[in-house]
Amino acid sequence: MTEPLSSAFFDRPVLEVARELLGCRLVRQMDGRRAAVLITETEAYRGEEDLACHARSGRTERNAMLYGKPGLAYVYFTYGMHWLLNCVTGPEGFPAAVLLRAALPVDGLDWIAANRAGRKPAEWCSGPARLTRALGVDGGFNGCDLTRRDGGLWIEAGQPVANEAVSTGPRVGVDYAPEPWRSLPWRFTATIKA
Repeated sequence: MTEPLSSAFFDRPVLEVARELLGCRLVRQMDGRRAAVLITETEAYRGEEDLACHARSGRTERNAMLYGKPGLAYVYFTYGMHWLLNCVTGPEGFPAAVLLRAALPVDGLDWIAANRAGRKPAEWCSGPARLTRALGVDGGFNGCDLTRRDGGLWIEAGQPVANEAVSTGPRVGVDYAPEPWRSLPWRFTATIKA
């Protein structure tokens, strides 16, 4: 069994981590069942100066986990209906995280299919809220240590993704942010086949 990524992996600049998470395996385990997906799309959010980041107004009760130690999960509720999963990066006390936007299911497909009943396989994990639904991730995972298995959610090394298989673009859903934050190419997308 592959070991989870170390805290040292996450204790680096958020743009590096966002790129290198592509192809990594996000694993969810519950009651002896395991589901896993390969991460195919990420977005980087960095610091209070990033006006698209939740830390733009400073530390609050909602975003406190952003300031936590590298490798923690920052899970938040949005639009009154969706949970989104982020990985905290960089040094503790500096608010930065990678939003996991999309993934390719590779293990526990029956479990994922049940969580995404009525959806085509291509839609199971094709957005950040779809990804959390597919794996049963909710606010109870906020603060989960993604570098350990005992929380039931972790990230392992997966398959390396060549630079030519990666594209970048602006982050999604940040139209409220002024330039240059709205258009920074801090979204990373990988073409991966299972």
